[in-house]
Amino acid sequence: MAKTATASRSSKPKKWMQKAVKRLGALTAKAKRAGMSVQAYAQKHKHDSGVTGEEARFAVTAKKVAKKRKGKR
Repeated sequence: MAKTATASRSSKPKKWMQKAVKRLGALTAKAKRAGMSVQAYAQKHKHDSGVTGEEARFAVTAKKVAKKRKGKR
């Protein structure tokens, strides 16, 4: 019997966030050059296209995940 098209949540890699980061510190460096915090820079650029937009959207998502994890402890 063939598997269905939808995958279960357990099939996600456990370390998806570590694999999502392609250039460590790149967004931090951009924010520092702009004289902003990382989150302020990410909020400003989250709708940009290209690599900067991807990095900014990931930073916003990572902040949300960290906030949720902190609440569980």
